[in-house]
Amino acid sequence: MRSPYDVITDQVESERLLEATLRRLNARILGLTLGVLSGLGLFAATNILVLRGGENIGAHLKLLGWYFPGYDVTFGGSFIGAGWAFVTGYVVGATISRVYNLVSDLKFRRADSA
Repeated sequence: MRSPYDVITDQVESERLLEATLRRLNARILGLTLGVLSGLGLFAATNILVLRGGENIGAHLKLLGWYFPGYDVTFGGSFIGAGWAFVTGYVVGATISRVYNLVSDLKFRRADSA
């Protein structure tokens, strides 16, 4: 039979481990999520403009070609843009996650030492 003190100590340790796990962001998951969302968003926006047609198709969206080589407001360009947007979204998501985890670790360590 375990003493109540041991049970409480184990429970507190389990809660600390759970808190440490839940407060961290997974860089790969956040990167993939933002990458897929931005890639699909650019793909959809480009193809909606292409399907709508008109005289001056996507003048503002066409400026992304400065940052995404090969991108143009065409059906083929939407695939190139989606690839570039995925890569950009992945890098941004992973960076946000790593910075968040760094700040969270610093704050958590400071709270433990106080």
